[in-house]
Amino acid sequence: MAEKNRRAPRRVRNELVFRPVAVLSKTFIAGNFYRIEFGGEALKGFTSPSFEDHIKVFFPDAQTGEFHLPEISEEGVVWKDGIRPVARDYTPLFFDSEQGRLTLDFYLHQSGVASDWAAQAQPGDRLAIGGPRGSLIVPEDYDFQLYVCDETGLPAFKRRLQTMSGSRIKLYAWADEATGLEYLQDIRQVEVNWLGSGTMNTDTAQELIARLEALALPEEDYFIWLTGEGAAVKMLSDYFTGQRGKEADFVRAVAYWHLKSR
Repeated sequence: MAEKNRRAPRRVRNELVFRPVAVLSKTFIAGNFYRIEFGGEALKGFTSPSFEDHIKVFFPDAQTGEFHLPEISEEGVVWKDGIRPVARDYTPLFFDSEQGRLTLDFYLHQSGVASDWAAQAQPGDRLAIGGPRGSLIVPEDYDFQLYVCDETGLPAFKRRLQTMSGSRIKLYAWADEATGLEYLQDIRQVEVNWLGSGTMNTDTAQELIARLEALALPEEDYFIWLTGEGAAVKMLSDYFTGQRGKEADFVRAVAYWHLKSR
């Protein structure tokens, strides 16, 4: 195997810290995407080294508006009185360490704790975040890069766009074309294939697999990133590591949500 192909993504551990934050601003971006900027003294020391980092966002009680932060002991994370708030994973889009401002993009679904909160969020509203606990550092200049996702993966891909430099970059996205173009903006270096909004499942994943049969994949210097609905992501991952014979170290598959619980 060529030396360049051995540059596998590597994992790093981050200190686990829980931080209260407050909304500074909310801006409509495109389609169902809203950008919310957070601030707070607790963001000092926050770090997010990877484009696909996840932080836990802990939402306040819908009735009381209260939220509870845990304590970190030698035994691990301890929630006071066993009260654990509802949480969802989000990708940090941008963090300004000098200004202490953290930016997250929310994709609003028809209903759900996170969507309902984001739809009503106003400056001054508070919640809490935890992590990222670990980061996967992915080299930015693989010659061939293939990304497959739905709307929930576009924020991570948008962040990745800021730094990647491969010569052959492809995106297959279950997203509305007009919304995706408006959201991602400058994607001149990417060959984009829009697959339709809200349709990622095993049936459409199988349709994509049939389409990908005609796609030539290199033997080295590649990276494949798959995210979105869990069962569809697993099907795609099995396809690339099985039928197409790609090394698991260079195929990153992450379930962002599951069809039954969405």
